[in-house]
Amino acid sequence: MLLSSHSNQKNTESAERGQLASRPAAALSIIIFGLAAIAFGMALSITVGAADIDLATVWAAVFHFNPDLQQHQVIQELRIPRSLAGVMVGASFSVAGAMMQGMTRNPLADSGLLGLNAGAGAALALAFAFAPAISFTYIMLFCFIGAAVAATIVFGIGSLSYNGLTPLRLTLAGAAVSSLLVALSQGIAILFHLSQDLAFWFAGGVAGTSWAQLKIMTPFVAVALIAAMMLSRSITLLSLGSEVAAGLGQRTRLVQTAGIIIVVVLAGSAVSTVGPVAFVGLVIPHLTRYLVGVDYRWVIPCSAVLGALLILFADIAARVINPPFETPLGALIALIGVPFFIYLARKERRAPQS
Repeated sequence: MLLSSHSNQKNTESAERGQLASRPAAALSIIIFGLAAIAFGMALSITVGAADIDLATVWAAVFHFNPDLQQHQVIQELRIPRSLAGVMVGASFSVAGAMMQGMTRNPLADSGLLGLNAGAGAALALAFAFAPAISFTYIMLFCFIGAAVAATIVFGIGSLSYNGLTPLRLTLAGAAVSSLLVALSQGIAILFHLSQDLAFWFAGGVAGTSWAQLKIMTPFVAVALIAAMMLSRSITLLSLGSEVAAGLGQRTRLVQTAGIIIVVVLAGSAVSTVGPVAFVGLVIPHLTRYLVGVDYRWVIPCSAVLGALLILFADIAARVINPPFETPLGALIALIGVPFFIYLARKERRAPQS
């Protein structure tokens, strides 16, 4: 009996070491080259638009700003905030998705697929209906509340069955709650004549982001990303299973609660700025784990970098596909996300059920 117990313990430790295997060299390369690519992408994003601006003018607008020149105003007030917003939104969605997938062990987890985006959208529709002159601070607050309520409903419904919360049940609950909240948003839009405002927001995009919005958004995103990094080791252990994490001394309930708060802050901040862009938090964490392994101390920062790159270059593509008009950012991301979601769903269906 003792030999059997000792053998099982060794097997568990061996499995844990295998699960925690990571590729630090690959992760560091992604972070270093990714940050360089972000710098290049931001420079490209500032030059590209309805009116192309050369790099010399961009340099002058940044370091020798002249408010009398229209191009300098466009760069300072429109394009720089837009590119910075793209970086923060991409990092927020990606880290939120990575944390959700790690905590729930659900490969299909994403703030859009689990109802957080739809919850934020419903809350925003209510805000537009009853307080049309609402400030961006309160818009973010409403989005946080909406995302939190949606997450509570989804996790509550998913936990109702005898077998508890499973990845499939969580995904189905998220789809059902998302559909309900989107329908509620559309009903409010029709009743209060908000269709045009909400249609623009639902299409997704970082156009129109201002410095005032960034001043409010940045502290929330920065604190949440730092908190996600501090929680990364615990998320890694949770990704092995709640029982394994508890056996290794983790306070699983506390970690899950803290993780959900971080996810709500990240998703709420991103959705309030860019709209309910789905699939970023689904695709990027899978790509990251494929490249660097499953240690979340590397998965979270690399997801932030790769997510920032995805939104930044998708926003550039949105401007150059059909100039001078802009293609909705959500539609471009969906072109990548929908096939990937179908692939993952088919893969999970073929996998043996535990």
